[in-house]
Amino acid sequence: MLIFAGLGNPGTRYARNRHNIGFMAVETIARAHRASPWRARFQAEACEATIGSEKVILLKPQTYMNESGRAIGEAARFFKVAPEDVIVFHDELDLAPAKLRMKLGGGNAGHNGLRSTTAAIGNEYRRVRMGIGHPGLKELVHAYVLNDFGKAEQTWVEDLCIACADNATLLAAHDDAGFQNKVHLFMDARGHASVKRLGEKTPE
Repeated sequence: MLIFAGLGNPGTRYARNRHNIGFMAVETIARAHRASPWRARFQAEACEATIGSEKVILLKPQTYMNESGRAIGEAARFFKVAPEDVIVFHDELDLAPAKLRMKLGGGNAGHNGLRSTTAAIGNEYRRVRMGIGHPGLKELVHAYVLNDFGKAEQTWVEDLCIACADNATLLAAHDDAGFQNKVHLFMDARGHASVKRLGEKTPE
Protein backbone atom coordinates (compact mmCIF):
# COMPACT_ATOMS: atom_id res chain seq x y z
CA MET A 1 0.00 0.00 0.00
CA LEU A 2 1.07 3.55 -0.77
CA ILE A 3 -0.05 7.02 0.28
CA PHE A 4 -0.20 9.84 -2.28
CA ALA A 5 -0.58 13.05 -0.29
CA GLY A 6 -1.12 16.44 -1.87
CA LEU A 7 -0.23 19.53 0.13
CA GLY A 8 -2.49 22.56 0.22
CA ASN A 9 -4.98 24.55 2.26
CA PRO A 10 -8.64 23.49 2.59
CA GLY A 11 -11.62 25.47 1.34
CA THR A 12 -12.68 27.29 -1.80
CA ARG A 13 -10.73 30.42 -0.82
CA TYR A 14 -7.46 28.61 -1.43
CA ALA A 15 -8.51 26.09 -4.08
CA ARG A 16 -6.68 27.68 -7.05
CA ASN A 17 -3.70 29.08 -5.10
CA ARG A 18 -0.17 28.23 -6.26
CA HIS A 19 0.35 26.67 -2.82
CA ASN A 20 -2.42 24.17 -3.63
CA ILE A 21 -0.94 22.53 -6.72
CA GLY A 22 -0.38 19.39 -4.63
CA PHE A 23 -4.14 19.14 -4.01
CA MET A 24 -4.75 19.68 -7.73
CA ALA A 25 -2.38 16.83 -8.63
CA VAL A 26 -3.96 14.22 -6.34
CA GLU A 27 -7.45 15.28 -7.42
CA THR A 28 -6.47 14.69 -11.05
CA ILE A 29 -4.91 11.32 -10.18
CA ALA A 30 -8.08 10.30 -8.30
CA ARG A 31 -10.29 11.12 -11.30
CA ALA A 32 -8.00 9.41 -13.80
CA HIS A 33 -7.76 6.20 -11.77
CA ARG A 34 -11.44 6.01 -10.79
CA ALA A 35 -10.84 6.39 -7.08
CA SER A 36 -13.58 5.92 -4.52
CA PRO A 37 -15.46 9.07 -3.42
CA TRP A 38 -13.57 11.49 -1.19
CA ARG A 39 -14.56 11.27 2.48
CA ALA A 40 -13.34 12.67 5.78
CA ARG A 41 -10.65 10.47 7.36
CA PHE A 42 -7.38 11.09 9.20
CA GLN A 43 -8.01 14.86 9.48
CA ALA A 44 -8.04 14.83 5.69
CA GLU A 45 -10.16 14.15 2.66
CA ALA A 46 -9.23 10.63 1.58
CA CYS A 47 -10.08 8.20 -1.18
CA GLU A 48 -8.71 4.91 -2.48
CA ALA A 49 -7.61 3.74 -5.91
CA THR A 50 -5.75 0.87 -7.51
CA ILE A 51 -2.83 2.29 -9.48
CA GLY A 52 -0.92 -0.31 -11.40
CA SER A 53 -0.87 -3.29 -9.05
CA GLU A 54 -0.86 -1.18 -5.88
CA LYS A 55 -3.61 0.01 -3.57
CA VAL A 56 -3.14 3.75 -3.02
CA ILE A 57 -4.65 6.03 -0.41
CA LEU A 58 -4.95 9.57 -1.76
CA LEU A 59 -4.97 12.33 0.85
CA LYS A 60 -5.72 16.04 0.99
CA PRO A 61 -4.93 17.12 4.59
CA GLN A 62 -7.55 19.50 5.98
CA THR A 63 -5.28 20.74 8.78
CA TYR A 64 -3.94 23.70 6.74
CA MET A 65 -0.50 23.60 5.16
CA ASN A 66 1.56 24.16 8.30
CA GLU A 67 0.04 21.08 10.01
CA SER A 68 -0.07 18.75 6.99
CA GLY A 69 1.97 16.13 8.81
CA ARG A 70 -0.77 15.49 11.36
CA ALA A 71 -3.02 13.99 8.68
CA ILE A 72 -0.25 12.21 6.77
CA GLY A 73 1.18 10.76 9.97
CA GLU A 74 -2.21 9.53 11.15
CA ALA A 75 -2.88 7.74 7.86
CA ALA A 76 0.64 6.27 7.69
CA ARG A 77 0.35 4.88 11.21
CA PHE A 78 -3.13 3.46 10.60
CA PHE A 79 -2.10 1.59 7.45
CA LYS A 80 1.46 0.87 8.67
CA VAL A 81 2.91 2.55 5.58
CA ALA A 82 6.68 3.12 5.65
CA PRO A 83 8.00 6.63 4.80
CA GLU A 84 9.41 5.46 1.45
CA ASP A 85 5.86 4.47 0.45
CA VAL A 86 4.55 7.97 1.14
CA ILE A 87 4.65 10.28 -1.92
CA VAL A 88 4.03 13.96 -1.24
CA PHE A 89 3.03 16.33 -4.07
CA HIS A 90 3.91 19.95 -3.33
CA ASP A 91 4.65 23.36 -4.82
CA GLU A 92 8.34 24.17 -5.28
CA LEU A 93 9.55 27.78 -5.43
CA ASP A 94 13.07 26.72 -6.40
CA LEU A 95 11.92 25.10 -9.65
CA ALA A 96 10.85 26.99 -12.76
CA PRO A 97 7.12 26.92 -13.53
CA ALA A 98 5.92 23.69 -15.19
CA LYS A 99 9.03 21.73 -14.16
CA LEU A 100 8.88 18.61 -11.99
CA ARG A 101 11.60 16.84 -10.05
CA MET A 102 11.54 13.82 -7.79
CA LYS A 103 13.41 13.78 -4.51
CA LEU A 104 13.84 11.33 -1.65
CA GLY A 105 14.48 12.95 1.71
CA GLY A 106 16.61 16.08 1.93
CA GLY A 107 15.87 19.51 3.29
CA ASN A 108 12.52 21.26 3.39
CA ALA A 109 13.67 24.57 1.80
CA GLY A 110 11.43 26.58 4.09
CA HIS A 111 8.27 24.71 3.05
CA ASN A 112 6.11 24.41 6.16
CA GLY A 113 4.05 21.54 4.78
CA LEU A 114 7.21 19.48 4.26
CA ARG A 115 8.55 20.50 7.67
CA SER A 116 5.35 19.26 9.31
CA THR A 117 5.43 16.01 7.33
CA THR A 118 9.05 15.37 8.28
CA ALA A 119 8.19 15.94 11.95
CA ALA A 120 5.38 13.38 11.67
CA ILE A 121 6.97 10.51 9.69
CA GLY A 122 10.68 11.25 9.40
CA ASN A 123 12.56 12.52 6.37
CA GLU A 124 12.74 9.51 4.06
CA TYR A 125 9.53 10.03 2.13
CA ARG A 126 9.35 10.75 -1.59
CA ARG A 127 8.59 14.24 -2.84
CA VAL A 128 7.06 15.26 -6.17
CA ARG A 129 8.39 18.81 -6.49
CA MET A 130 6.08 20.79 -8.76
CA GLY A 131 7.74 24.01 -9.91
CA ILE A 132 5.86 27.28 -9.54
CA GLY A 133 8.85 29.63 -9.83
CA HIS A 134 10.00 32.26 -7.31
CA PRO A 135 8.62 35.82 -7.19
CA GLY A 136 12.16 37.14 -6.93
CA LEU A 137 12.17 38.60 -3.42
CA LYS A 138 11.74 36.74 -0.12
CA GLU A 139 9.19 39.25 1.15
CA LEU A 140 6.96 38.55 -1.86
CA VAL A 141 6.79 34.78 -1.32
CA HIS A 142 3.84 34.68 1.09
CA ALA A 143 1.51 36.66 -1.18
CA TYR A 144 2.80 34.83 -4.28
CA VAL A 145 2.01 31.31 -3.05
CA LEU A 146 -1.37 32.33 -1.60
CA ASN A 147 -2.52 33.95 -4.83
CA ASP A 148 -4.32 32.04 -7.56
CA PHE A 149 -2.53 30.87 -10.67
CA GLY A 150 -2.99 33.46 -13.41
CA LYS A 151 -5.07 32.77 -16.50
CA ALA A 152 -1.88 32.43 -18.57
CA GLU A 153 -0.64 29.72 -16.20
CA GLN A 154 -3.73 27.51 -16.25
CA THR A 155 -2.73 25.41 -19.27
CA TRP A 156 0.61 24.27 -17.90
CA VAL A 157 -0.85 23.68 -14.43
CA GLU A 158 -3.54 21.41 -15.86
CA ASP A 159 -1.04 19.63 -18.13
CA LEU A 160 1.39 19.03 -15.26
CA CYS A 161 -1.39 17.48 -13.17
CA ILE A 162 -2.48 15.34 -16.14
CA ALA A 163 1.11 14.19 -16.65
CA CYS A 164 1.27 13.14 -12.99
CA ALA A 165 -1.97 11.18 -13.35
CA ASP A 166 -1.01 9.55 -16.65
CA ASN A 167 2.27 8.29 -15.19
CA ALA A 168 1.20 7.53 -11.64
CA THR A 169 1.70 3.80 -12.24
CA LEU A 170 5.45 4.47 -12.40
CA LEU A 171 5.32 6.16 -8.99
CA ALA A 172 3.37 3.24 -7.59
CA ALA A 173 6.09 0.91 -8.96
CA HIS A 174 8.83 2.99 -7.29
CA ASP A 175 10.21 4.05 -10.67
CA ASP A 176 10.71 7.68 -9.70
CA ALA A 177 13.29 8.35 -12.43
CA GLY A 178 10.97 6.93 -15.09
CA PHE A 179 8.08 9.02 -13.75
CA GLN A 180 10.13 12.21 -13.80
CA ASN A 181 11.34 11.52 -17.34
CA LYS A 182 7.86 10.76 -18.69
CA VAL A 183 6.46 13.95 -17.17
CA HIS A 184 9.35 15.95 -18.65
CA LEU A 185 8.73 14.52 -22.12
CA PHE A 186 4.99 15.16 -21.89
CA MET A 187 5.46 18.77 -20.81
CA ASP A 188 7.99 19.38 -23.59
CA ALA A 189 5.61 17.89 -26.14
CA ARG A 190 2.87 20.21 -24.89
CA GLY A 191 5.09 23.24 -25.45
CA HIS A 192 5.97 23.97 -21.82
CA ALA A 193 9.73 23.58 -22.08
CA SER A 194 10.52 27.17 -21.08
CA VAL A 195 7.55 28.59 -19.20
CA LYS A 196 8.21 32.00 -17.67
CA ARG A 197 7.04 33.05 -14.24
CA LEU A 198 3.89 35.16 -14.47
CA GLY A 199 4.95 38.70 -15.37
CA GLU A 200 8.50 37.66 -16.29
CA LYS A 201 9.72 38.94 -19.65
CA THR A 202 11.93 37.07 -22.06
CA PRO A 203 15.37 38.77 -22.30
CA GLU A 204 15.82 40.68 -25.56
